[in-house]
Amino acid sequence: MLNRLALSLCLPLCLAALPGPAAATTQDDVLEAAVLTGWQTPDGTQMTALRLRLAPGWKTYWRSPGDAGIPPEFDWSGSRNLKAVQIHWPAPSVFHTAGFTTIGYHDELVLPVEIRPRDPSRPVDLEVTVDLGICRDICLPASLHLTARIDPPGAPDASIRAALAARPKTGREAGLAAISCGVEPIADGLRLTATLTLPQQGGVETVAIETADRRVWVSEAEALRKGGTLKAVAELVPPHAAPFALDRSGVTVTVISDKGAMEVTGCPAP
Repeated sequence: MLNRLALSLCLPLCLAALPGPAAATTQDDVLEAAVLTGWQTPDGTQMTALRLRLAPGWKTYWRSPGDAGIPPEFDWSGSRNLKAVQIHWPAPSVFHTAGFTTIGYHDELVLPVEIRPRDPSRPVDLEVTVDLGICRDICLPASLHLTARIDPPGAPDASIRAALAARPKTGREAGLAAISCGVEPIADGLRLTATLTLPQQGGVETVAIETADRRVWVSEAEALRKGGTLKAVAELVPPHAAPFALDRSGVTVTVISDKGAMEVTGCPAP
């Protein structure tokens, strides 16, 4: 298991180091980024977004990127008058490359970011550093530094609204009747089996499992559907590589298909 973990972390950076024409490709050649300042919500937050435009054929990754992806990392600490940030992830796509499954976005990503100011009467000076992976035939580590003044009330933005509309369905919206997660210890962590009573979501279904503790590595889930029941099995390995107490309330199960996604957080025992 730890060999698989090392491979999943190493692969994108190893590919980025390959010689040949890829060595001439830079971040600026394939990626453009901007902050969309958006509008003030009835709750007093500001609905903004990060817009990433990728060159044709390039992709970037979802928060849980799969076996060979690089999860994006955000640092908002340079911002002023910023109290809280909530990211609203649109439903991602699934990619199959060289025997690996990755999850992310191609061509363009508008990532809605809902911000809450400390003092609603003052603007927010937003400053964010984003470290992410961008890939086509090879992968590049990329780093963005973006700033914007968010001065409410702002104005509606059609691209942000479209990204919000592309969010995963809730369990209720997708017709989820029941969900449970069984766990059993393995040498370096836990094996989790999620069982969902859920109608077919369309085409090939990919299941992504996440825990509240982002330090826990989660393997690609093996999914099997029989009629109205979908089962997914994944292995969870914490930093100390031993069985551990799982916070079931923080387990998120996402089912991704060619028709979008369904996402539910909380997975009780059978």
